[in-house]
Parts: sequence; structure tokens; C-alpha cells
Amino acid sequence: MLHLTLRQLDIFCAVARTGSTVAAGEELALSQSATSAALQQLETGLGVQLFERVGRHLVLNDAGRALLPQAMELVEQARNVEQAFSPQGKGLAVCLRVAASTTIGTYALPPVLAAFALSHPHVSIDLRIANTSEVAQAVQALEVDLGLIEGASHWPGLDVQPWLRDELVIVAAPRDALGAAGQPVGAAALRHARWLLREPGSGTREMVEHALLPRLHQLPAAATLGSSEAIARCVAHGMGISCLSRVLVQAMVDAGELRIVQTTLPRMWRHFSLLQREGKRPSPALAAFIAACKGG
Repeated sequence: MLHLTLRQLDIFCAVARTGSTVAAGEELALSQSATSAALQQLETGLGVQLFERVGRHLVLNDAGRALLPQAMELVEQARNVEQAFSPQGKGLAVCLRVAASTTIGTYALPPVLAAFALSHPHVSIDLRIANTSEVAQAVQALEVDLGLIEGASHWPGLDVQPWLRDELVIVAAPRDALGAAGQPVGAAALRHARWLLREPGSGTREMVEHALLPRLHQLPAAATLGSSEAIARCVAHGMGISCLSRVLVQAMVDAGELRIVQTTLPRMWRHFSLLQREGKRPSPALAAFIAACKGG
């Protein structure tokens, strides 16, 4: 158990500067009796006398001279911490631990990270990219401060905030016969296509199944891959079709490497979400990062 307090050390430093408990009390806006009591508590806690009385003045003895530089350093460090976290301060150097699902971490988050780094140079971001299930588990276990996932969260004990709206689109290679004639593709043709899907536990996989299975009744996977970007590349090479985030495929569509398949199905939307441990109070740095994600 610690027997010292920062208040005692601050008073000790003030007495050493001023030479009396009266003057130290005036400097710190304390009564002389409160100043004397704190100094006595410090000496009792240390088991040593720190001052000698010379007339009406208190002068440091050898023990007091040994303590003074360490006490001054501790008080200064505490003062710096208070100033850093005051409304006028910019905060101490902080490292935020963030986990993001693959599509978000690769495509949606980099512009946010770049802008945040410019406006908050004292905050660094340690980003972990994983699938949605792994991100949620990391938030649950307090391994990360914030999670960003695609789709819904089914894990207990998490506070889920909707973030961005994202469209899911069905894509094929430009030379793929599916829908090449320009006519919208119906459920029957989609049902018998070669589908490339994400692995179980992926937010994209869950949302694709949620959107398509009620209409297609089956979604056989010709191949399962652990990366949406890898799926997009395989689709571009003619291995099959897939349903992916527009955020992910738009550049390849613009470059003519992929084609969005027009279908008779309604448009499919999902939300990206922010995850925190339920009851977690965000630090100023984390609150600022969440605001940056939301465009604040």
C-alpha cells in the first residue's frame, strides 16, 4: 500500500521553495494547519524528518534534499497529465486498438485513418483486419477498443451503432454469358450459377445468404475464399459470379474488369456497424476517432 500522495509531495515542494508552512499554504490556497498536517503525514509515512527549523524558517535536511528532485518530477508529471486531458489540452500520446472486417479495413477505413492522422497526430491506430466474427470476439474480450464490421452483430454484451450504408451487387466477368444480352437475370438462372462465396463467419457471407437465399432457395458454392478481394479477382478471371460490396468492386467495374449483373431481384443494402463493449466509456481519443468515422 502506498503511503504517499501527490498532494503531500506538492505541499513538500512548496514548503521547500518558500521556507515555511504559512507561505506554502498561501501559495497553494490552503490553511497553515492543513499544510502542516500534510507535511507531518508525509514525514510519518516515510519515517524520516525532512526539514530542520532555523529561526522561523524550515530548511531541508539531507533526507529532504534527497527527496526534493524526485518529488518535483512526480508533481510535474502529474501536472502534465492534468493539462493534457483538460479541455484545452491535446491529450497524451495514445495508441487506439481497432479491429475491422476485411472489406472495411481494406476499402472504407483508409481515408478515415488518413484524415484522422492529420487532425490528431498524438493518436496512433493499431489496426487488425479479420472477419466479422473475429472482430466481434476481439471487442468482447477487450482486445481492441473499437470494432468495425459488415452487417449485423449477434454477440451479447456489445453496443452496436450503424455506420455506413453499403450496397451488395452481383458481379461477373465482362465475357460471362450471364446477363450479357442486357436483359435482367431472373432467380432461376442465378440459382444454377457458379457462386464464389466468403467463408462462414464472414459478414459478407452472412448478408449475401440473408439477401439471396429467400429468393434463390439455394446458393451452392463453387469455391469458398477467405478474402473478398480474392473473390473479385477470381470472378474477373471467369471462375464464376459473386455478390460483393459495391465499395470493393467499383474500381474494377470502372476499369472494365468486372460487370455488375442486372437482375430481377430488389436492390440489396446492408449497414457497416461500429462495435464497442457494452458499458465501455470511450476515452477522448476514442470518441474523436468515432466522430471521424461518422464524418464529424
